[in-house]
Amino acid sequence: MDSGCLQASRTSHQAAATVAAWPDFVTTRVAGHEVERVQKRWGGSHLLHGRQPGPDAVHFSSNDYLCLLGEDKLVRAQTAAMRGPESELLMSAVFQYGDNPTARLERKLAQFSGAEDSILCQSGWVANVGLLQSIANERTPVYLDMLAHMSLWEGAHAARARAVPFMHNDAEHAERQIRKEGPGIIVVDSVYSTNGSLCPLTDFVEVAERTGSVIVVDESHSLGTHGPGGAGLVAQLGLSKRVHFQTASLAKAFGGRAGLVTCPSSFKGYFAAESRPAIFSSGLLSHELAWFDAAADFIVGANDRRRQLHAVSAQVREALSGLGYNVSAGSEQIIALESGTEEQTLVLRNALQSRGIFGAVFCAPATARDRALMRLTMHAHLTAVEIERLIQVCAEIRDEVNLAGWRSTQRKPRTPVARPPMAMQTTLQASLEALHGTA
Repeated sequence: MDSGCLQASRTSHQAAATVAAWPDFVTTRVAGHEVERVQKRWGGSHLLHGRQPGPDAVHFSSNDYLCLLGEDKLVRAQTAAMRGPESELLMSAVFQYGDNPTARLERKLAQFSGAEDSILCQSGWVANVGLLQSIANERTPVYLDMLAHMSLWEGAHAARARAVPFMHNDAEHAERQIRKEGPGIIVVDSVYSTNGSLCPLTDFVEVAERTGSVIVVDESHSLGTHGPGGAGLVAQLGLSKRVHFQTASLAKAFGGRAGLVTCPSSFKGYFAAESRPAIFSSGLLSHELAWFDAAADFIVGANDRRRQLHAVSAQVREALSGLGYNVSAGSEQIIALESGTEEQTLVLRNALQSRGIFGAVFCAPATARDRALMRLTMHAHLTAVEIERLIQVCAEIRDEVNLAGWRSTQRKPRTPVARPPMAMQTTLQASLEALHGTA
């Protein structure tokens, strides 16, 4: 085919693509979103996007808590695997067996997290959906914390199980629900992704044991950042032998793109035959395995970065609380500025972004409809200057965003009057300089 015919063929194909009409049910749903949400609530702006960050922007939206991306040792390990002479097969991991690279890394990650064995998945979403779909059915009640990650709710849905919610971090309410509905699967996050709250894991493990239930703990936001050598909150609390399954997204502290399920070795063959997301997805490639292998070694020795992460998180929480922001719902590296409605969150987003501060907007379905928020995520390499800038901006915009009118502000526990902003900033900077060894 000559170039003229090829161009004509492309033009004809493009024209055909532009005139293919959607059925009414698709058009109605898309148009409804555009009119009711984008135009009416968001004023024509997309709530999740906003302005383009400039070169001096400070980002509080990355899940790379320990700053592994770009770490030379990890990059070299991944590069070497990509350039290696060995051929590999692109196929579902369920067809792999025996002593293979994936199985060796699964054993290493299991040892890292204090489990007998583990299963690598394509993402944290796949890990959660695949696990619950494979262990629950329509007769199984799945008890979910109201703030549990959406992938866990989707897993219960995929299993056609009864999803029974309980109040956030309320083990007594969970037990009352189980007494009414019967033993099942208790699902919690160790650190919750919307507000950085810490789960009272021991209480939930005891409920599971008293009621004969299975417990699943999503450690996505604590694996690598909490516990001995970054082994997670389950290991930190000495619960590894009492928790049936741990799951995690490795796209957080591990800086890659995969998911993990810890389990007994005897469970792996069953999972490979029953978990639909695992069956119908390709396994990890050699360069991905090499990254996680090197990352596990690096994270074990990253105690200084973990200390920095927790210290920075505590400092920022204290400063924001002093300014009148209600951050009392959480305690860890995820900090939520709960502005409330999507309209209020749009105002907050614009106020922050116009001053070079970029966080992540969380709104429905990630939150309840009128509990939208800006999520500020801390990491180990934030500097004193960057933190000072964040606090200065948050002090400056309080009236602009009507902080006093937020429902979360009105729920805020009564605290002493905040110190003058400059005094607060001086104290914060001195503390961070000491933290980073620059004082």
